[in-house]
Amino acid sequence: MPTFKYVAKDASGKQVSKTMEAKNESDVKAQLRSQSLQVISVTEEKKNSIWNIQLGSAKPRIGGEGLVIFTRQFSTMISAGIPVLECLDILEEQAEDPGFKKVVQTIVEDVRSGLDLSAAIGKHHIVFDRIYINMIKAGEASGQLDTILGRLADYMEATEQLKREIKGAMTYPVVSLVMILGITIFLLVFIIPKFASIFDALGVELPLPTKIVMGMSAALTDYLFPLAMITVGLVLILQWWKSTDSGGYMCDRMMLKAPVFGELFQKIALSRFAKTFATLLRSGVPILGALDIVSATAGNRVVEEAVENAKESIRAGDNLAKPLSDSPVFPPMVVRMIAIGEKSGALEQLLEKISEFYDQQVEAMVESLTSLIEPLMIGVMGLIVGGIVLSVFLPIFKIQEALRKK
Repeated sequence: MPTFKYVAKDASGKQVSKTMEAKNESDVKAQLRSQSLQVISVTEEKKNSIWNIQLGSAKPRIGGEGLVIFTRQFSTMISAGIPVLECLDILEEQAEDPGFKKVVQTIVEDVRSGLDLSAAIGKHHIVFDRIYINMIKAGEASGQLDTILGRLADYMEATEQLKREIKGAMTYPVVSLVMILGITIFLLVFIIPKFASIFDALGVELPLPTKIVMGMSAALTDYLFPLAMITVGLVLILQWWKSTDSGGYMCDRMMLKAPVFGELFQKIALSRFAKTFATLLRSGVPILGALDIVSATAGNRVVEEAVENAKESIRAGDNLAKPLSDSPVFPPMVVRMIAIGEKSGALEQLLEKISEFYDQQVEAMVESLTSLIEPLMIGVMGLIVGGIVLSVFLPIFKIQEALRKK
């Protein structure tokens, strides 16, 4: 029986984090609710035992775009009236990745043996996430599998587009920072010490900027290995802290409050929330089940906490908008639109409008950030490299001036 790690709150509001053996995630949540605990998160613990490794088996390597193509083709064939099993046979034949081909083959065998498509797909969590599995289940229940698969493909395409925009926004500053750091370390470790020995031999009184640069160079040269070890240690400690519940929550909160990028992260979180929630509701997934999936796939613990509070509010018979208004992530416009959607029965349509609005906001902000960051990084690089070069030339100018006086 698999082991699950859960985080929950008791009646006094105290957070509890323990492990539990259960059949599945739903069983864990049911047991926690029977103990009057408010569920925050449930994750299955992976066992890395050598007995779990299948020798000779290939891991599925299919990216987001590959899965979109698979889903789109599946939808097209179902719409054309081709039976599910025949569709899966065709998709298995044209799968290029050996690992993914094996996954589709296993799904075919399970469906042929009488298992539901959603249950067969649900066995492969590495490839298919909870949104995918639950939407397939909703499509089977409603008899609109082709429509649901089409919506799923649209949702995945929009998600992949959002990921590309985020990568586009983050790649340039990260690469630029690495280059700036590399050039600075190269100058301080290999170039400055040569000038330092010359200045020492000449016995020149060094200006303050030169002394600072020479001191940094000496410290980096003499203690390069200890400094590298300390840096690696700090990175590992930070990674461990981020993996804890309190540390992860704090990091996610800091990301949302970060200058410039904090607003971008907030808009991305809102877009993902609205898009996922709207897609699930349109596909016939019940609102509590949809919120459960939205919470698990939020990608930000602050948003996850707000969604969990909203879920408990709905379970108690209240509305969705009130607990969301208490969260710093959801602005008044979003809360008002959700409240109107609840009253009018058009929640899915208004969520789609929210998603479209924030997708446009993210796209515009990424473009403006990209155009702003490029000259900013060039300026930073010029300032650092120019400052180091100037600090080297200042004593040389001083020597030349002394020679002219003689």
